[in-house]
Amino acid sequence: MSRPLRVAIVGAGPAGIYAADALLKSETAADPGVSIDLFERMPAPFGLIRYGVAPDHPRIKGIVTALHQVLDKPQIRLFGNVDYPNDLSLDDLRAFYDAVIFSTGAMADRALDIPGIDLDGSYGAADFVSWYDGHPDVPRTWPLTAEKVAVLGVGNVALDVARVLAKTADELLPTEIPPNVYDGLKANKALEIHVFGRRGPAQAKFSPMELRELDHSPNIEVIVDPEDIDYDEGSIATRRGNKQADMVAKTLENWAIRDIGDRPHKLFLHFFESPAEILGEDGKVVGLRTERTALDGTGNVKGTGTFKDWDVTAVYRAVGYLSESLPKLPWDLASGTVPDQGGRVIEESGEHLSSTYVTGWIRRGPVGLIGHTKGDANETVANLLADHAAGRLQTPVSPAPEAVDAFLAERNVRFTTWEGWYRLDAAEKALGEPQGRERVKIVEREDMLKASGA
Repeated sequence: MSRPLRVAIVGAGPAGIYAADALLKSETAADPGVSIDLFERMPAPFGLIRYGVAPDHPRIKGIVTALHQVLDKPQIRLFGNVDYPNDLSLDDLRAFYDAVIFSTGAMADRALDIPGIDLDGSYGAADFVSWYDGHPDVPRTWPLTAEKVAVLGVGNVALDVARVLAKTADELLPTEIPPNVYDGLKANKALEIHVFGRRGPAQAKFSPMELRELDHSPNIEVIVDPEDIDYDEGSIATRRGNKQADMVAKTLENWAIRDIGDRPHKLFLHFFESPAEILGEDGKVVGLRTERTALDGTGNVKGTGTFKDWDVTAVYRAVGYLSESLPKLPWDLASGTVPDQGGRVIEESGEHLSSTYVTGWIRRGPVGLIGHTKGDANETVANLLADHAAGRLQTPVSPAPEAVDAFLAERNVRFTTWEGWYRLDAAEKALGEPQGRERVKIVEREDMLKASGA
């Protein structure tokens, strides 16, 4: 094949960009070359980094710098504000590309099947994260009237939600939060945040640095009950074999033995409390019922039959993200992923869906840190290139890059480009400059499109 290998990547978040980077670093990129188009349903790239990471985490957002360098490469084009499958289908993509990689991530909330989950005042963490991150497709307001709030889950998303609820709006003002989020947080009445985990300190999924950052705010008093510091043989083995788990446990131990200070907002970290029911009255949340659990020797827990009611009027579930199924692709309902072998999409028959691949959370579920998706991308790309070398990829009817532009123009799809991102980036930075802020995020989709020159 004398022309470059044409690859479409659906999803321009970290997983998709890492896949593009892996393709560019391959031997195929040198001869005969690789041509990559990234399709992103949002007008801006970077996915989870822009719309899933708390605004007060500039260290994590610094990953954008590395992703930016990849997208700057001339072999890559960005098509933002293009939705799969409404703007182009799998059949459309196959007409233009030798292979398609799906890296659409996970942005919905995993269900929690307990009574009362649908009460007014019961929220999914992903929805709240989308609101405070200025996602264009969610409402501009959020009800923050509860003085006492429960957060279910002991991962980094639960920490983000709890921290944003516990901080003052002025603490978050130096970040990129848009005006509607600042106004909403300014009216926040939360004074007590209770974070609940069904297992113990050794099983918490916090990152050590993110956990310690809770204690940096002058307004947040982090409180851990000494009775929640407990380990069995399985927990001790976990600590010995996992440095991060050990660091988390040590931090929690130190907080459990210190005196409680006088910072105005209290953030309680509870362990061995399994959510059993969200209590309601007149259709609204009035409390949370948990069952006390106990370690069983393996690091897992069992219920004790002892229940406790907590006085809260809002509950956020942060028990994991869930991917959305993709038309024309097989789907594993239990795991919320596309079935695959080494990144190759596998049909129910066990056969590889020709020229079709997955990487990131749509492939393995929403586990691990952002950097872990690099390994996924490398494996997926290696198998794609092996299929290419073996002649197993389908040949596109219209491989010329300009055919894609003509197709989108014919369908009147207003798409943004990489050059458009530079314009949007400059516009957001200009909004922040008068306030001494790095940027202020533009929220409305139409405003993003206009700033991008779509």
